[in-house]
Amino acid sequence: MSGGGTTRWQQLARRGAGADYAKTYAARFRAMAERGEDIHGEAALVTALVDPPARVLDAGCGTGRIGLRLHELGYAVVGVDVDDTMLHVARAEAPEVDWREADLATFDLGQRFDLVLLAGNIVPLLEPGTLAPVAARLAAHVAPGGRVVCGFGLDAAHLPAGCPVTPLADFDDAMAAAGLEQEARFSGWDRAPFDPASGYVVAVHRPAS
Repeated sequence: MSGGGTTRWQQLARRGAGADYAKTYAARFRAMAERGEDIHGEAALVTALVDPPARVLDAGCGTGRIGLRLHELGYAVVGVDVDDTMLHVARAEAPEVDWREADLATFDLGQRFDLVLLAGNIVPLLEPGTLAPVAARLAAHVAPGGRVVCGFGLDAAHLPAGCPVTPLADFDDAMAAAGLEQEARFSGWDRAPFDPASGYVVAVHRPAS
């Protein structure tokens, strides 16, 4: 999520859940967990790629579901999001984690991470025209030999209502222009082989050698 003022994400979230969208978002995943559903697929993929105490940047961290889980597993986590309403929930639920308010198109933490994670449809929710600068900022924050992992929907069925589709080719071009080369591509966080018909992609990139 990026951009000043009211972001694309905030507009869609408020349209669907009202002013308390952040609490509603967090409560939805809490209810899923209480029903016994697995809500930690993203964290499971991270554990398959790097071992704790690796440094992980949760870019577009929202209410902190993934960052908190990774923190519990022993990773050194920094969460970044432009939405202070979402961060308020994250800080209340996990004050021990380093949550920061910043725009993904311009942020500079002055440090690099073993893994940079973008989950929760961050890519299609970016502000118009910011995909390339966001990719460049991600590349600037990944350590040599590290990875950037992005998961997002490729069709309307896998995106919030009203969210436009980001063509996979546009994403690929932006990552390549930022100096990131593809290492792997899956159809979900369970690392199922990629099938464009699945409507979802999880892409793993490394800094180009």
